[in-house]
Amino acid sequence: MRDRHQRAIALVFAVHGAVAGTIATRMPWFQDHFGLSTTALGLILLCPPVGSFLTMPVTARLAYRFGARATTRALLALWSVSLALPVLAPGPLWLVPVFLLSGAAAGMCDLAMNAQGVLVERRLGRSVMSGLHGMWSVGNLVGAGLGAAAAQADLDARAHLPLMAAALIAAGVVGSRALLDDRPAPEEKPPPRFALPPRTVLLIGLIGFFATFAERASGQWAAIYLTNVAGAGAGVAAAGYTVFTACMVAMRLGGDFVVRRLGPVATVRAGAAAAVLGGVIVVAFRTPAPVIAGFALFGTGIAVVVPLVFAAAGQIARTPAEGVAGVATITWMSGLVAPSVTGWLAGAFAFPFAFALVTCMVGAMIWPARALRPRPAPAARVPVGAACAD
Repeated sequence: MRDRHQRAIALVFAVHGAVAGTIATRMPWFQDHFGLSTTALGLILLCPPVGSFLTMPVTARLAYRFGARATTRALLALWSVSLALPVLAPGPLWLVPVFLLSGAAAGMCDLAMNAQGVLVERRLGRSVMSGLHGMWSVGNLVGAGLGAAAAQADLDARAHLPLMAAALIAAGVVGSRALLDDRPAPEEKPPPRFALPPRTVLLIGLIGFFATFAERASGQWAAIYLTNVAGAGAGVAAAGYTVFTACMVAMRLGGDFVVRRLGPVATVRAGAAAAVLGGVIVVAFRTPAPVIAGFALFGTGIAVVVPLVFAAAGQIARTPAEGVAGVATITWMSGLVAPSVTGWLAGAFAFPFAFALVTCMVGAMIWPARALRPRPAPAARVPVGAACAD
């Protein structure tokens, strides 16, 4: 049976994913409502990752000042509130600060909830992080599905987004009451106000960089690869992306079982080997069926790597928030550059060449995977699980 703290943080992950899925489905409405060109919308969509990147390093300080539970709940509420803010913008220029704020809330909440996941793993003594990331994907799919239904029903985003924001705020507030707290000892030195990745997590961050790059490159370009290289039609190309995503979600939901049997090091190495095989298939074949199978194997292989990276970094650092913040800064940077770098390589050389390099990056995770070996948790803090309701 699941621990109530595990259920609480699983709900937080699902709510976070639902906000992301909801806003993604209404981008056509924003483009039409504000009269944005594709270029202008693309520039505005750079604001969320920039906002995240600039503010994530302060999350550890917030958790130190206000406690892990209060910080997570407040940031989740802010991220949910940000869902309704774009529809209030009086003009397109106002979308820039709105999406900067939205990205800041998303990134900081992402760090806080992953740090919570580390606390739950410490308390239970077993892996749960992969399943938590799987719950994010489930929430994302639910939010996207409801958003697609709202758009199909021609429900104005000015009604849809505030309603979803209110529902998700309520779900987050009620469901997160059982989050663990993590209070500093009186003599504990506070983390820096702007925490850069410490040297202790750089090797772990490198693994996260490679995995995130592969995930974002594949997610962005899989359908186009199938169209341009494998000669797939629009429907088959879309199905290929769906298969890739579904394999990642399924593996994340079941990944903790694998990690408990094999351990994180063997799991990442086996996953990397499977992903390399999938990448070789993608690069070698020129018909849709084997290429889709290759992407499925690729997604399955890399699915649990990022959750394990967050878990390892949270265990090795002085506090979970500091460790997660360090690797998240690296992985978010990777996610920011991966789609454009892959596209540039495909344009300058060829799509198979670009994905051959991505496959090599995945293979390069095999050696540094040893950095994910479990280590004793620091004894500076003890998660507080007794007072779980406000």
